[in-house]
Amino acid sequence: MEPGTEDCARALSPSRAADFMQCPLLYRLRVVDRLPEPPSAAAARGSLVHAVLDRIFDRPAQERTLEQATALVPAEWERMVAQEPELAGLAAADTAGAADGLLARWFELEDPTRLEPAERELYVEADLDGLVIRGYVDRLDAAPDGALRVVDYKTGRAPSETFEGRALFQLKFYALALWRSRGVLPRRLQLVYLGDRTVLWIDPTEAELRATERKIRALWAAIEQVAVSGDWRPRRGRACTWCSFQEHCPAWGGTPPPLPEGATLLALDPRSAGRVDTGQDVGSAAG
Repeated sequence: MEPGTEDCARALSPSRAADFMQCPLLYRLRVVDRLPEPPSAAAARGSLVHAVLDRIFDRPAQERTLEQATALVPAEWERMVAQEPELAGLAAADTAGAADGLLARWFELEDPTRLEPAERELYVEADLDGLVIRGYVDRLDAAPDGALRVVDYKTGRAPSETFEGRALFQLKFYALALWRSRGVLPRRLQLVYLGDRTVLWIDPTEAELRATERKIRALWAAIEQVAVSGDWRPRRGRACTWCSFQEHCPAWGGTPPPLPEGATLLALDPRSAGRVDTGQDVGSAAG
């Protein structure tokens, strides 16, 4: 362990875990260097749809209609642009139109008049012997018998069977945090893909969540090892095609910026730079 990192607050979110598994250099450029990324129409659309799907449950059950949902889109878009002015460069009409279509697909998959979520945009956190895992759950449903269902919205298309495990890892991450913090094992984990009207679900077992915990611990050990060595290597894959960091990536002929002072601590403890990473970012919202 590098001197000065003994007392850092180790924390990991599903988004940052996914970044490291996809490409260690991507993790570094986002967490350590905090390089800006241009606004993405897909990510903005995802954030917009997530916001509306949250807000629709503020209304009485009988008013949770597609018409009411699409009516929320303009105001939610204005709120997003006010918070992130760089989004103003995106075509509002195209973004809103695409959001309307995705909302229509959600109403084909679920009936919000029959749902009363126990929690929405729920922040979950658990301490795994010094490693804090945390993130935001889109929706938590509770049955009359207390059984919990974790629901996550995705505005993209469902992955192939080859990549289903990666998609479900995020939900197992949330389920583990809930289990460790509340002592309740969620009965069902559900991914709702609006891009192709697909719902993926699993009923997790204690053994599966213990395996997830082992995976998270091993992943964090790998992050610590790379952070201490400073050897943030790129990993080429399909996602490279739309990565906004190609100019900083040796795999694409680019050069990463020099590591900033205190890079190891920045990689392991976002609080050292006055930040708290919960994994709730525009990129992850796109799904």
